[in-house]
Amino acid sequence: MLMFTGIITHTGKLKKKEKQLFTFSASGDLLKKLRKGESIAVNGCCLTIINVSHSTFDVEIMPETQKKTMIQTLRAGQIVNFELPVSAITLLSGHIAQGHIDGVGKIAKIQKEGNSQILTVIIPKDLRRYIVAKGSITLNGISLTVIDAENDYCTVGIIPYTWKNTMLNKIKVGNLVNIEVDIIAKYIWKQKI
Repeated sequence: MLMFTGIITHTGKLKKKEKQLFTFSASGDLLKKLRKGESIAVNGCCLTIINVSHSTFDVEIMPETQKKTMIQTLRAGQIVNFELPVSAITLLSGHIAQGHIDGVGKIAKIQKEGNSQILTVIIPKDLRRYIVAKGSITLNGISLTVIDAENDYCTVGIIPYTWKNTMLNKIKVGNLVNIEVDIIAKYIWKQKI
């Protein structure tokens, strides 16, 4: 099983998309690490690399990914987050993430508070039970701590480093974000049923 931690190591751009084929541009140091057949998280979505060139890599998106994620809404030139799977020597710096997107949320508010940005995210009804204050959530692949978990939304705080070094500095109210809820919360909820 692949695992991610929600610590974004690189950003890049969607160069083009043709039906299910998506081409992303990335920095040379990331491209050197990529191999055909291996996985990469793009905005938190675990995808298989099908081709790597000197400046880009390609992935194919299946129908389930199109239904469950915001990937299909990406436009050429948009910045995305990249993360490689963890290895035996990788620090588990964020939290356990699988790259399996549970649903899509909508940015309702962006508010500056001190040195941080507070995002208010509308959460789909079927995911709300897994989100608790001070728990973990992954938004577009970024491991974040929930500040408040209300009936239909949650808030998260973004520190300046994360704001500057991820695609979040380009986000606007109304934008969609991929949500992966905490896998431990899902297993606990399943045991309650």
